Amino acid sequence: MSYSDITCHSHSTPRHTTGYLAAGPLDGPLIIFTHGWPELSRSWRHQLPFFAAMGFRAIAPDIRGYGNSSVYPEHKDYSVECAILDMLELHDALGGTKAVWVGHDWGSPIAWGMAAHYPERCHAIASLCVPYAAIDRGYDVTVPLIDRSVYPEDDYPLGQWEYMGFYEENFQRATAQMDANAKNMAQLIFRKGSAEGRGLPSGTAMVRKDNGWFGGLSAAPDVPMDEDVITTEDLGVYTEALQRNGFFGPNSWYMNHEVNAAFFDTLPNAGRMDLPALFIHARYDYTCETVDSQLAEPMRSLCSNLTETTIDSGHWMAQEKPMDVNRHIAKWLFTVVPELD
Repeated sequence: MSYSDITCHSHSTPRHTTGYLAAGPLDGPLIIFTHGWPELSRSWRHQLPFFAAMGFRAIAPDIRGYGNSSVYPEHKDYSVECAILDMLELHDALGGTKAVWVGHDWGSPIAWGMAAHYPERCHAIASLCVPYAAIDRGYDVTVPLIDRSVYPEDDYPLGQWEYMGFYEENFQRATAQMDANAKNMAQLIFRKGSAEGRGLPSGTAMVRKDNGWFGGLSAAPDVPMDEDVITTEDLGVYTEALQRNGFFGPNSWYMNHEVNAAFFDTLPNAGRMDLPALFIHARYDYTCETVDSQLAEPMRSLCSNLTETTIDSGHWMAQEKPMDVNRHIAKWLFTVVPELD
């Protein structure tokens, strides 16, 4: 199958509309991919035809605030719980059979949350870059796990998460900086990883020191597009969607740490998970850094059937190293996950 086999759909209820992409046979086992900040369903364009060709009904929704899904005016509307309610409605519309859930970035807490809160709806859970029981539990969990050899507390109280603190303190400024030029923002953000940054503070740690993104500039600078991650066509799709919807919704995901932590605390069995779980580390992701830090330790203590692997990529691994991602997920599905129906 190819990109041309991907089709566009939407599902609406009185509370929400979810736009989504789909590929593969209607009666195939479900595999649902949830994206993060500031992506779209299109971010899974390399995965949908691959898994469709394997017989799956492959689905990638636009998470609320993005693309063709509903946009809301208040921060409280961008919690993990709200997004999971959206996914429950979509899952019902897709037939409600057990699904494999695959998440990345803020899409990972959504996928992890589906597996933890609704295991009866899940065959298995896979996550790229963001481990279970970390950012979905707020600063009380993530800050003690910071690698202080890289982020001395006096210089970086929130470590690589300093940018989240800037959102909370200067939300309007941060959002205005990004809204000022969505095209440049997409060109700047979607870049491949590099070994050169290993062991050094992430750029996200500098945001509060610089009084904003981009070294304090009022808008994202114009840098060449990284063709190893996105194409000109991809850039156009991201730019149009981000210009249309703005960054209020995407950035509001960083304004619900306490709410998300409280939602996590409602989990049965203190969050322990027995479903098959796959975590793919990105070796050159220096914000969600899990290779050399302790960020993945809570996940390891809570997941009884966990498989871990590492890809030499940056944060946007599904777009930067798509065949590696597809290969690792496929191998795990057919060696670890029970028979799919």
